[in-house]
Amino acid sequence: MPTAAPERPAELPGERPGAARTSRSFALPRGTGRTAARVAALTVCQGALMVGLGLLITGPARGLWPMTVEDDVNEGLEHARTGTLTTVSFLGSEAGNTLTVIAVTVLACAGLILIPRLPMWRQAAFLAVAVSLQSLVFLVITESVDRHRPEVHRLDASPPTSSYTSGHTGAATALYGGLAVLALSRLRGPWRRIVGGLLLLVPVLVAVARLYRGMHHPTDVVGGLVNGSLSLLIVGRALFTDGTVTAPAGASSAPSFASAGASPGAPGPGRTAVIFNPTVTGEADRAALRGVLERHGHRAPVFIETTAEDPGTGQTAGAVRDGARLVVVCGGDGTVRAAANALADSGVPLAVVPCGTGNLLARNLGLPLSPTDALDAALRGAPRRLDLGRVEGDGLTATHFAAMSGAGLDAAIMEHTDDRAKSVLGWPAYVLAGVGTLRTPRMRLTVRLDDAPALRRTARMVLIGNVGTVQGGTTLLPAARPDDGLLDLLILDPRGVGGWTRALVTLLRGGAKAPRPSAVDTLTAEDGDRSGVPVEFFTFRRAELTFDSTQSRELDGDPVTPGRRLATEVRPGALTVLLPAGGA
Repeated sequence: MPTAAPERPAELPGERPGAARTSRSFALPRGTGRTAARVAALTVCQGALMVGLGLLITGPARGLWPMTVEDDVNEGLEHARTGTLTTVSFLGSEAGNTLTVIAVTVLACAGLILIPRLPMWRQAAFLAVAVSLQSLVFLVITESVDRHRPEVHRLDASPPTSSYTSGHTGAATALYGGLAVLALSRLRGPWRRIVGGLLLLVPVLVAVARLYRGMHHPTDVVGGLVNGSLSLLIVGRALFTDGTVTAPAGASSAPSFASAGASPGAPGPGRTAVIFNPTVTGEADRAALRGVLERHGHRAPVFIETTAEDPGTGQTAGAVRDGARLVVVCGGDGTVRAAANALADSGVPLAVVPCGTGNLLARNLGLPLSPTDALDAALRGAPRRLDLGRVEGDGLTATHFAAMSGAGLDAAIMEHTDDRAKSVLGWPAYVLAGVGTLRTPRMRLTVRLDDAPALRRTARMVLIGNVGTVQGGTTLLPAARPDDGLLDLLILDPRGVGGWTRALVTLLRGGAKAPRPSAVDTLTAEDGDRSGVPVEFFTFRRAELTFDSTQSRELDGDPVTPGRRLATEVRPGALTVLLPAGGA
């Protein structure tokens, strides 16, 4: 989790430092010009790609499958028409109609700017620009590719544009897909995924409706889906993962420590210390957490904020020195890791309050992801001793991690994920950043586990875990447990499409059938050195990974100094954590 100095959220354009809400400056943030040029260049590439596909479909490939069966699909849908389906298809088609898309876009952008306490300028720009670029590319396509509409009875008047691509479908994809991204990143609670899923379903319904009404060939609606998706990807990467655009000079930081009734001084004997990351824990959040603490008998908790220079280790160590009997940490995995580093072997219990992007430790411990619910569940639970991983390396001071550490692809993704993207999008920001890091070169390394002989491997990624599950419920280390006195190692080395497919199947199955040799097991495989095995699992107490070249490295989701070595050992039971019954 980022631990930068207190800083306003990403929606900074449009607010003047220190000014009241009624006084606004609309100066563009720095880097806007370069980002706009990059978006323009990528949009040109998008248009060229879509036009090229259209010319291929209407030219050399028109006699190939699936183009040869498209007429059968349209005729089959024509024969299947009923009064009810026709009415439903009309509603679906109207959801992607030009006037509907314009109206929904304007209303959504106005709401993003006017309704929130802090205007979401970046999110509004994301939605408006994505929809606009999709429409621009659509116009270029229809002018460049001449394709007749299907030879069936059409239920709508034929507009004077080419059948390729479906403008309704493309616009719906950009609009409702963009709204889904914002819903998944901003909403909380059980409705988050339901709302996001329903919004993602709308472009599909529009596509089916356009086919049913005889307005497009199947490849036309597929082209619309691709066109809208590319616009979202281009604009999303530019606004949420591109570090070029920054706040205007002089933008104010968030208010310093300001919880009502809280003192910035160190907690007295027996007091409760709340270490919080101010970039993700606002004043309202702190007030709500204070209420939960007081309901559980923790009177006058002292709130202490982290800083860019000290992400939580110093504050936690100071609180323990001054007699804190409970440390509550509000932030992401980086903040939790910093606090855990100070709490190692202290016996002072930690209550984890997830407020970050990944929240890997909280997810694996079975804590609710709502901050107040997580704190309430922890305070109703009991202390449990969990393991920590101790890690050091070249240029890396010895420290601890609570969830995962690694090098290669995952660390490169962390490096390329902008802090503002994480605050705006949440964990999907990692997915966007991952698009540009998939070509991270394969590394060569030597693996030494416990007292076993050294192993030579190639890999795209190595991941050391105290826990095994990441965002989306994907289990990367199926046997990892935070209290088993062991750490687990994943070596990921897929080659080609087949290798990636085998790796994904293994990981999605939770590694149930994947080998998990210990350090002293003898490894055998068809190719001798296992260079063709896409996924390997190991368990160990001590490990030393030595890379042939400098690699990106990360600890609990935070990138650290690149280097050529990671030495790790487990610290059994080093961290005491308050957990609800059944947690972890």
